Amino acid sequence: MRKFILIAPLLLAGCVDDSATYYIDGNQHALTVRAVQEHFWNKDVTLDLIATRMPDCQRRIPLGQLPMSDIEIELFGSGENIYTLRAGEQAWRVELEGCNEMAAPEQVTGEPIGLFHLDENKKLIFEKAEQEAPKT
Repeated sequence: MRKFILIAPLLLAGCVDDSATYYIDGNQHALTVRAVQEHFWNKDVTLDLIATRMPDCQRRIPLGQLPMSDIEIELFGSGENIYTLRAGEQAWRVELEGCNEMAAPEQVTGEPIGLFHLDENKKLIFEKAEQEAPKT
């Protein structure tokens, strides 16, 4: 039993269990992506989206699983309180009036907001998209 206790931290050391947040209006209005790798030998990560517009709503929306190497989730503003996420060929749309998942769009459109991805230390981060310079 004592040996197991000493080995347990090593078994958990390689696992991903992290989240990153895009704040829309302070910390009361946000989109958070959570990535969980159950075991270090798993190559897939389970993803959830937490849509928050307090005090009216907060909801967890399962996004499914992706290979750890493919964790790059683009975020787009698709209208008033409507956001679209895209990872490869998969897309999800959520509205934040009631924190509800909408039908997946056939084509992703909207203003690029940023990217959720794992950094070199397997930490999930959100990077804002670079804004285009105004044309003169």
